[in-house]
Amino acid sequence: MDIYGLIGYPLGHSFSISYHNQRFADEGINAKYLNFEIPSIDELPQVLGSNPNLKGLNVTIPYKEKVLPFLDFISPEARAIGAVNVIRVVHEGKKISLRGYNSDVIGFTQSIEPMLEDYHKKALILGTGGASKAVEYGLKSLGLECVHVSRYEKSGTIQYASITPDVVHEYNVIVNCTPVGMFPHTEECPQLPYEALDERNILYDLLYNPDETLFMKLGAERGATVKNGLEMLLLQAFASWEFWQGKET
Repeated sequence: MDIYGLIGYPLGHSFSISYHNQRFADEGINAKYLNFEIPSIDELPQVLGSNPNLKGLNVTIPYKEKVLPFLDFISPEARAIGAVNVIRVVHEGKKISLRGYNSDVIGFTQSIEPMLEDYHKKALILGTGGASKAVEYGLKSLGLECVHVSRYEKSGTIQYASITPDVVHEYNVIVNCTPVGMFPHTEECPQLPYEALDERNILYDLLYNPDETLFMKLGAERGATVKNGLEMLLLQAFASWEFWQGKET
């Protein structure tokens, strides 16, 4: 039986294990998907060594960037993003080769593209982690100018206190790539001038638990178009399977 899995820490929130195992059952695929909750990325070789039938991995927080030095090949797209969330494990005799890809950018781009209108030219990306880099790559591929928002003073970012009503009018696509508002902290949301939002704004939240985050709710109350990250998750999971099967184009 082929083994696939997810590395990250912690993994209590993971959607991947139920999705992939259900797919394997539905399609009669002789495979199993496991969670590998490792407190350090340095334990990756141990995961590989103890699972000789491992064919592929997903990578989640906090290892999308930390995993890069372990890989034998990184796709040009993933290298440009600086983050990997899919690893194809290739067995060549006794040698194991790890090939890294990014399916987050595929899932996000396919999910947000139908929402965009001609007046969506600029985007605010809340957060600076691995997922935010995939979002930036995707938005730029769709022709949008992007600015990252951070809680801290970082080069190339603006801080939440600098986001005025004029900013959200100009940067009318806002993507939340932070965990703020995720269950069980559903009463929290990124600090934005929500009262300034209108029907020309898109608020896209990579979170999917709860279905409607406070970030989305406050945007919808002002007429903004809102969407959670579930469709992106499904699309990137499908793309992961394509990468694992060697369909790299």
